[in-house]
Amino acid sequence: MSLFSGKVDAGRRFALVAVERGIDRAGDDGAELLYEIPAELESSGSLQSGERVDVPLGKRKVGGVVVASGGTELLGDIDPVKIRPILRRSGAILPNSLMELAKWIAGYYVCPLGMVLSSMIPSAVKKEIGKKIEAVLARSGDPRDGDMSKALAGLVQRVDALPASFFPASAEQLKLQLGEKTLRGIRRLIAMGVLSEQTRQVLRPSGAGEIGEHSFGGDRAVEPSPDQAAVLKGLEPLVCRDEFGVHLLFGVTGSGKTEVYLRLIAAVLKAHPDSSVIVLVPEIALTPQASERYSGRFKDLGVAVLHSGLSASRRHSEWMRAATGAARVVVGARSAVFAPVPRLGLILVDEEHDTSYKQDQLPRYHARDVAIKRAQIEGCSVVLGSATPSLETWSNAGGDSSSRAPAAPRGGARPARYQLWKLPHRVGGGALPKVQIVDMYRERQEARQLGLGDVSLLPTLRRALHSTLREGAQAILLLNRRGFATFVGCAGGASCGWVMSCERCDARMVLHRDAALRGGELLRCHHCLSECVVPRACPSCARGLVRLGAGTQRIEEELRPLLHELALPHEAMIRVDRDTMRTAQDYFSALGAFASGKARLLVGTQMIAKGLDFPGVRLVGVVSADTGLNMPDFRAGERAFQLISQVSGRAGRADSQGLVIIQTMEPGNPAIVLAAEHDYERFAAGELAARRAFSLPPQTRMARIVCRDEKQPAARERSAALAEWLRAWSGRQGGMIGVAGPLTPPVARVADQFRFGLEVTGSRAGLVQDALRAAREAGLLKSDAKTAVDVDPVSML
Repeated sequence: MSLFSGKVDAGRRFALVAVERGIDRAGDDGAELLYEIPAELESSGSLQSGERVDVPLGKRKVGGVVVASGGTELLGDIDPVKIRPILRRSGAILPNSLMELAKWIAGYYVCPLGMVLSSMIPSAVKKEIGKKIEAVLARSGDPRDGDMSKALAGLVQRVDALPASFFPASAEQLKLQLGEKTLRGIRRLIAMGVLSEQTRQVLRPSGAGEIGEHSFGGDRAVEPSPDQAAVLKGLEPLVCRDEFGVHLLFGVTGSGKTEVYLRLIAAVLKAHPDSSVIVLVPEIALTPQASERYSGRFKDLGVAVLHSGLSASRRHSEWMRAATGAARVVVGARSAVFAPVPRLGLILVDEEHDTSYKQDQLPRYHARDVAIKRAQIEGCSVVLGSATPSLETWSNAGGDSSSRAPAAPRGGARPARYQLWKLPHRVGGGALPKVQIVDMYRERQEARQLGLGDVSLLPTLRRALHSTLREGAQAILLLNRRGFATFVGCAGGASCGWVMSCERCDARMVLHRDAALRGGELLRCHHCLSECVVPRACPSCARGLVRLGAGTQRIEEELRPLLHELALPHEAMIRVDRDTMRTAQDYFSALGAFASGKARLLVGTQMIAKGLDFPGVRLVGVVSADTGLNMPDFRAGERAFQLISQVSGRAGRADSQGLVIIQTMEPGNPAIVLAAEHDYERFAAGELAARRAFSLPPQTRMARIVCRDEKQPAARERSAALAEWLRAWSGRQGGMIGVAGPLTPPVARVADQFRFGLEVTGSRAGLVQDALRAAREAGLLKSDAKTAVDVDPVSML
């Protein structure tokens, strides 16, 4: 009911619009703005909830999504004279299920609703890139001139014989269909009224497709192994039900999880012919292999690929194919969880443990958890797959109590909320690779005795690599650090102490080499991306500089003499990191060359560590397993175990057993030892026990709040004030949450912004959410340029 006392035309219509800006209010009313719907805007149909529109905001035109529409009951106490009209409808529409999901994300992840909705619709769709107006022809019912030549009469008969579904069609299409050499006859038919000219909007994607001309082995349909058959027998009936359920498929590397996914998709689409399936993969690098397999198996049903590496018009085209149901299977990276399919039958999340599923900017959602919430809203199943599940997922599946079905907690373990399914063996009876741990301290002594000097590739790994390449096999070398050297400082050491640090961040600069540069090298900050030239000498004492630490560029340089010795061309080695892989096609070209055997050696960061299946790989080398092991983050051990296990799984996928060599300064570290033994369950049991002892996730739930400011005192004061308010609120609620901080992060200043953090913890997610909601309602908490709110953080840096 309208509270405005003036007279309002009862026929006027209004809409609440969530604009794509950081306008935020807590509560059910959110931060939607009221606009009038001009009558001419609804000439083609009523404005719907979920429809994207352009609206005025101040002096600017901005995009937004309609949250609700109606009559004068939406006015409240607003003077209708002050309400501005919606400018245009853009055509993109989000289904009701995604609108409900967006509201959940906005509340759970503390983000303005308009920003969440904006992230759900690709920029290419908003800008309507690839849409064109095309002239087409349709058959006309108008009378025809009776005086026609025999040839023209025959042409009319052939037009009449075409099926109705062929029209409307372009003149060129009609010419080809009729077998005409020119358009002369078709123009005569237009003049006679046999054909009428019309226009239509079409979407014409341009640019390279998903895979281009590269091949990754295609789809290899095989008979299920006994392990696969057992899982499918139990899991297929469950995912084909119209009900929500979460399942964890825990299978060792090479156990055939993808084949299980493919068969589950086939079962769901057969049981529900009007449904669609979403498949999430963590990295853009995994989409070519994945999409090739899914496209091969489901080419008749249509497969859409969604990720940021596509051209804008192709991304628009693929999104529309998913929205219309023209593609029944959607494969993509993180944002594909928002694919607007007409009816969702199943979601698959491959490599569910991967941290790239967590977005590091607003809205800071985790695609795995969003997939679970979406499946709950849509009433379907979600299957999470991994050889090294996240401890949150493993705990939810009751893995620490070795239970497949929901069970009561035991020994501190939580009851299972997900159902656990296991693939304990590789398909075809293949053995997991043999793993050798190499003590880097001892190996460096041997390297000096052999006259190798200060090298990163130590003797054991060098010998194995030489043997592998000489025998025609392939190898992968992992070092999760870019650049050439991670430390540039004074050769005088402690007597001077000068180190090349970033002027805008509390971090060291990294040396990168580039032949195109004058001097051949530069220094770059990996936090703010600032760059500078390398000084000729120490600016403090004029002594020389030392370049220490290794990155992928140094490894590449160390390997060139080996390639020369084996008479291998430089194309035989490919470096895969963020510096070389600037576009999606760079990834696909590199992986295509390796899949074809043209490249024999892949050197790279974590991009090459997971999900890829290359049967020719016989050796995997981990150049330094310690890179992330000692980071100041309670998840460091878990991530190190996962990375080592995943990259090890790339070896020995064909007939011969693979070899993995792990170089480390901590050969006795449990994460390294248990990864070498392929024993995830022992590692998880020990790590979960430690997390319980220290009340860390997944035993508790956490949100991290980082206050930022160019002035250090201002950032500290805001963080301290928020911490004090949260502690006082918790005290009034009986001490339901814990608040740690203000804390100084490991990198205290990034891009001239000083940072102070708070950690809010509770025994349940609801308790943390209550605290964040209360702070939001009090106007103390807002996700913006000054404050980052990260719920369920995956990184503490």
